Amino acid sequence: MGGVIDQRITDTFAIYNSDCIDVMQGLPKESVFLSVYSPPFGGLYHYSSDERDLSNCRDYDQFFEHYEYVVSELSRLTLPGRCSAVHCMDVPTGNTGSDAYIDFPGDIIRLHQRMGFHFVARHAIWKEPLWVRNRTLQKNLAHKTAVDDSVQCGVASADYLLIFRKRGDNPIPVANPVGFLEYAGDDSKMPADIRRIRGFEGDQKKNKFSHWIWRRYASSIWDDIRMGRVLPYIEAMDQDDEKHVHPLQLDVIDRIVQMRSNANETVLTPFMGVGSEVWSAVTKGRKGIGIELKPSYFRQAVRNLEAAKFGENLAPPVQEDIFTAAQDSEAA
Repeated sequence: MGGVIDQRITDTFAIYNSDCIDVMQGLPKESVFLSVYSPPFGGLYHYSSDERDLSNCRDYDQFFEHYEYVVSELSRLTLPGRCSAVHCMDVPTGNTGSDAYIDFPGDIIRLHQRMGFHFVARHAIWKEPLWVRNRTLQKNLAHKTAVDDSVQCGVASADYLLIFRKRGDNPIPVANPVGFLEYAGDDSKMPADIRRIRGFEGDQKKNKFSHWIWRRYASSIWDDIRMGRVLPYIEAMDQDDEKHVHPLQLDVIDRIVQMRSNANETVLTPFMGVGSEVWSAVTKGRKGIGIELKPSYFRQAVRNLEAAKFGENLAPPVQEDIFTAAQDSEAA
C-alpha cells in the first residue's frame, strides 16, 4: 500500500504506520464488519505537526473537511447493515467557567448521516468530576470556583460512544444463541446466583446472566466503565506532546466488539493510537486492522499487540478508585 512507513501483519491482525486514507483506499469494498475508533477531538488535542495529522488542521471547519474523507472511506468499506462506533465528547472552547462548548458529537452525527449511515445509539460514559478536574486542570471544576462564584462552575463532560449502522440489510446476523458470556465493566454488583447460570442453554427468557449484562449494555448511560483499564501508553508519549492523552478504556471497546461483531470478523480502526481497538478485537477472537500516523504510538501498539499474541494481560483488572484518588488530590 502506498504511503506505509512501517507495518506488522500476522494471522490475527494487520497494523500500519501510515495515513489512514492511504491504507483504507487499498482495502476491498464492504470488507469490514465493524469499525471502532476515537477521531482527534476537533481542536482539543494536538498530536503532531505532520501536515496529514487530522489534529493539525487550521480550524474546526477544516477538520471536518478532512474527516469527511475518513467517513466516506468507512462507508465504502463497511458491510451493509453493520456498524461504526465513534468515541467523542463535547469540545470546550477554553478552560474557564465562561467558555462555551462545541457540539462535536452532533456534527459527527450529521456527517455520518450524509455519508450513508443511520444514527442508532448514543452511550454516555460517566466520569467522576474531581478525577476530570485533576486530569485536565479545568478551573471551572475546582471546588474553589464554587466557593468564589458558582455561576462560573463547569461540568465534567461525559464521553460519548456514537453508534452508526450503514444503510442496507445485514447479510450475516450477529447471533448470541446462549446470550452474552462476558461482561466488560465493573461486575461487582452481579448477584452470585446469576453468575452461576453463565451460558444458559434453555429458554433464553430465563437467562438471567445474559439479561443482567444486556440491561447495562442497553443503557444510555454507562457508569460502570473501569477508567483505569487501558493499554500501556506512557512510553508512546513524545517529549513535545501537548496533552497527557489517555487511551480509550478497553471496557468500552470490548462491549462494542462483543455486541456488534461475530468471531473471526474484521474490525477496523483508522486512528489506532497504542492499539486498543485492535487488542480488543484480537483478544475477543476477531481479526483487527489498525492504522496510526504517529510513529511513537505505532511502536507502542506493536509492543502491546505482541504481548496480546503471547497471552499477556496488559490491562489492569481492577478499576481505579477514582473518587478516593480525586479527593486525596483535592485535599493536597
